[in-house]
Amino acid sequence: MKKEHILVIRFSALGDVAMTVPVIWALAHQYPDIRITVLSRKYARTLFEDLAPNVNFMEADLKVEYHGIKGLNALYRRLVAKQFTKVADLHNVLRSEYLRLRFNFGRYRVEHINKHRKDRRKLISQKRKGIQQLPTSFNNYIDVFEKLGYPIDISKFHSIFPEEGGNLNMLPKEIGPKKNFEKWIGIAPFAAHEGKIYPPRLMEQVIFDLVQKYPQCRIFFFGRGESEDNYFGLWCAQYRQCICVNRYTENMYQELIIMSHLDVMLSMDSANMHLASLTATPVVSIWGATHPYAGFMGFGQPADNAIQLDLDCRPCSIYGQKPCQRGDYACLKNIPPERIVEKIVSIINN
Repeated sequence: MKKEHILVIRFSALGDVAMTVPVIWALAHQYPDIRITVLSRKYARTLFEDLAPNVNFMEADLKVEYHGIKGLNALYRRLVAKQFTKVADLHNVLRSEYLRLRFNFGRYRVEHINKHRKDRRKLISQKRKGIQQLPTSFNNYIDVFEKLGYPIDISKFHSIFPEEGGNLNMLPKEIGPKKNFEKWIGIAPFAAHEGKIYPPRLMEQVIFDLVQKYPQCRIFFFGRGESEDNYFGLWCAQYRQCICVNRYTENMYQELIIMSHLDVMLSMDSANMHLASLTATPVVSIWGATHPYAGFMGFGQPADNAIQLDLDCRPCSIYGQKPCQRGDYACLKNIPPERIVEKIVSIINN
C-alpha cells in the first residue's frame, strides 16, 4: 500500500506561515506514519526543518523561477514527481487555486481553507458591523486536514524548543548568557502597515518607563527595515539596556532562540507576535485598525494580553492596509503608554 504523502501549500506573509506550525506539528506527531511536505517561500524553512522527522520543506520562488502560468506549470510538474497522495491548500489564492486545479485534474484528493470572507467583511463593515469572534487561522487550518481524514488536536503543542528554550550558546557573544537578575524584554514596534504601528514617540515612553522600573533589564528590538534601523539606532544610543537584534544575529533561528528566553514580548499585530508565540513566550500585543476577532491572535496567547481600544470604527481592516477613515489613527494614538507598561509589569511579576 502506498504511503500517504501530504503536500501542504502556504505562501504569503511570515506571520500566516508561522501560524501553520502548531497544526503541522500536531499532524506530524499524531500521524507519524504519513509524510508531510510544506511548500512555501524560502524564509519559512527555519520553521519546519527540525519540526518533526516526517516533515520536509520545499521552497518555491514565485517571483522568478515559478512566476506566472508557465512557472506554475513547471512547479506542478516538479510537485507531481514527489508522488503526493493528498493536497492541503492552506492559502487559497490565485496561485494555489491554479495548482489545486491541476491536482484536481490529476484526480488527487485536494482540500482548501475556508477564510470566511463574508464574515470578515461584516467584521470591518462601517454600516452593519458584526463584532464577533471568527474562527481562528488555526481552526481554519485544522478543518482542512479533518476534511482530508486527519482530525488534529493542537493543544499539546508548546514550543518549537525544549522546555528550557533554545541554545544560547548558538548566539553571538554580543548577546551573551542571561543572568539570573536580568529581565529580558522583547519589543517589535513596527509592522507592514501604518494601521498596525503604535506611534514611535509613545513607544519611546514605554521604553523609558520599563528602564525606570527594571534598570537591570535588557530590551531586545526585533524587526528589519528603514524605520527599524532609524529608531533602533536612536533608542540604543539613548538607553544602554537596549540592543538591536538584527545587528548581531545571522538568521531567524537565532532570533527565535532569543525570543524563547524573553520574559515577555511586546509586539504589534505582526509576524513577531506569532514567532514569539511559537517559543511559548507571553506576548503583549497592540491592536489598532485590526482586531483579534479576525482570528490572528498569537498561538496560546490569552485574550487579555491584547491591548486595544473600543471605538465604533474598529476594526476597519482585516490586515491593516486600509487608510484611517478618521484620519488620525486614534485607535493607536489614544492608547496610553502606562497601560502597556502595566500589562508588561504584571506578566513579569507573575
